[in-house]
Amino acid sequence: MLKAFGQVLFSTGYQSPKFTNEESKGQDYEVRTYHATNWVSTCVKEMEQEAAINTGFRRLFAYIQGNNSMKAKVEMTSPVTCRVDPGPGPACESTFTISFYIPEEHQAEPPPPSDPEVFIENRKEFTAYVRTYGGFSNPQMRREELLKLLESLQRDEVPFKEHPYYTVGYDSPFKLINRKNEVWILQKEQA
Repeated sequence: MLKAFGQVLFSTGYQSPKFTNEESKGQDYEVRTYHATNWVSTCVKEMEQEAAINTGFRRLFAYIQGNNSMKAKVEMTSPVTCRVDPGPGPACESTFTISFYIPEEHQAEPPPPSDPEVFIENRKEFTAYVRTYGGFSNPQMRREELLKLLESLQRDEVPFKEHPYYTVGYDSPFKLINRKNEVWILQKEQA
């Protein structure tokens, strides 16, 4: 537990999902194709993303601490992703799917979760447009960065899906400098 807690505090040495950089039309975003991988995930319906992330993170942290059918400790990984499926209106709950990448040693057979609200998600290969930004992310920053990415994609006339989108964090809340955050918009498959 101390090792996992230390990794959360200092965010060093995390495993991350593998991806391939693709050619981008713009210099203000990247295009990445993520390989098919397993993630441990939980869905939270909520009005506010911060509350959803806190609830989801606690569930997933319990999983990596051994709240799974094998009682296995699972290494912390990076990033923590939050898939946002917006509600139908401004005063409606959205569905937030918070996820941890499952480390390589558990990819083939992830320990089944004990919590019924936690599940193993097999993400098929996907391509995302990625905008990276620093600092302590908050709802306003995420919204601004998402809008900047949308403007860039419209400018470059590339095919994308407006929903869902992802907000992504790489660092523990205790890391003070050189923080890394991202927003992802999925590429629309062309017919």
